Amino acid sequence: MRIVRYHQFGTPEVFQVDEIDKPEPGPGQVRVRAEAIGVNFAGIQERAGEFYYEDARPLPGCPGGDAVGFIDALGPGVTGFEVGERVASIIFQDAFAEYSLARAKDLVRVPAELDAAEATMLSSPAQVGLEVIQASFLKEGETVLVHAAAGAIGHLAVQMARALGARQVVATAKGERKLAFARELGADVAVDYSLEGWEDEIREATGGGVDVVLDSVGADVTHKSLALLKPFGRLVFYGSAGGGLDLPKVSLEDLAGKYLTHFSMGVMDRTVDNYDGIAAQVCSLLLGGSVRPVVHARLPLEEAAEAHRIMEARAQLGRIVLIP
Repeated sequence: MRIVRYHQFGTPEVFQVDEIDKPEPGPGQVRVRAEAIGVNFAGIQERAGEFYYEDARPLPGCPGGDAVGFIDALGPGVTGFEVGERVASIIFQDAFAEYSLARAKDLVRVPAELDAAEATMLSSPAQVGLEVIQASFLKEGETVLVHAAAGAIGHLAVQMARALGARQVVATAKGERKLAFARELGADVAVDYSLEGWEDEIREATGGGVDVVLDSVGADVTHKSLALLKPFGRLVFYGSAGGGLDLPKVSLEDLAGKYLTHFSMGVMDRTVDNYDGIAAQVCSLLLGGSVRPVVHARLPLEEAAEAHRIMEARAQLGRIVLIP
């Protein structure tokens, strides 16, 4: 099978197409023949040797992602699924390939009417978007601030927040093109957080601050977002596109009457027992029209380097997908 790998860490140019044997599923795994593969920002950090969740994986490496396709083989102990079923799943490594291995516990059944590229968002992007909103304890009528609102997760979170009862949705992104995209998806206010004083603009537009912040950027954005929270407001930190996982220095006074938590796929893996329930909610939102997944580009598998270049340039609106 074809797989896109890097044999050294570096820029997108380190990617190359290799031919290897199809992987064999182990206990609790299935093999998926991919129709489409969603590209995640974490894969850029993996490829560059800067993946912060664990020690660098051995070379040659291949990023993780989200695959949609058909079950091709079942590993020992897998029940409830059959060869030939159409599914979506997060693939933690070796996703940029014609065939990949998924844990049966992560599988989401994909309706036949759903486009394969759009369906890649049924797994980690939409599930994380839904879970971070739930982790924020959003109440009907509250104001939500979504950072990086034009990305794969952010553009879904903007729509989900509205569908789940937010009165006002504030989006941040960089550049007018992305701000217009966020407004098109339903954001009431869209602010360029690369400009000085963006937090003051949000404070004025919301009449004093927000109830919930969904933060996938980190660094200084997190610090300024804490200051935007109303009393008893909640900030959910779930990514670090703007820096490392270390939070900026904050005093206890900064946190007084505020709630701060961190969410990740690892946290979800340890704390969520009912993936079927989450998947059902996500499917309902997508198929019911409340949430519209946007595919920025569909690229051939061998153009994985171009996918990463687009993401590194922060140029995408929605998700980038590879087609084997």
